[in-house]
Amino acid sequence: MSAHTSGWNRREFTAGAALLALALGIPAAGVKLTALDERELPSDRQRNLIAEVSDLVIPRTDTPGAKDVGVGDFVVLALAHGLSGTRTPMAAGMVTAALEPFCRRDGSLRHLPWLEHTLDRAAGGDFLRHDPAERVRLLTALDTQAFAQGAPPSPWTAIKGLILTGYYTSEAGGSQELRYELVPGKWEWDIPLKPGDRAFSSDWTAVDFG
Repeated sequence: MSAHTSGWNRREFTAGAALLALALGIPAAGVKLTALDERELPSDRQRNLIAEVSDLVIPRTDTPGAKDVGVGDFVVLALAHGLSGTRTPMAAGMVTAALEPFCRRDGSLRHLPWLEHTLDRAAGGDFLRHDPAERVRLLTALDTQAFAQGAPPSPWTAIKGLILTGYYTSEAGGSQELRYELVPGKWEWDIPLKPGDRAFSSDWTAVDFG
């Protein structure tokens, strides 16, 4: 591994670490790339690629995009920590010829190298050299194939799921992109209820499971 790549050992991904800490329910200080095996460190290009891909999934509009809040780094760290089962060995029957080059010895998949290879091959070269419209077209084709009814499992579904998790556990995703109501909010000692009123999802004591 080159000295340039091994420099990742000294980097801390502030935004990505904070998002991963929220998802895992641990202090952000406990999420550092320094704890990772050097063989699991992504290249600078792979880090850039997942940042750009994340932003294609959730671009900036009137609210920040995925790249703005560090979702790419969240995905890097989440994959390294095995979030959403991404370090679980694949069943033997699930390992196709296309996936085999990206499998670890334990049978789990190296998702970022797979994504890099898949998008570059679809682009006929360097995916990142294409303009945004072409990138969207290529990623849309991958997404459509991965989520088609009856399609075999695709690593893209796990990657996209982590992109969404990272964004919607961020402050921008959770309170600007989505509607946020503070719980418990203000104290109301007497709330009139009518027959048929629904229970509040945030008040489990009022939910009738009967």
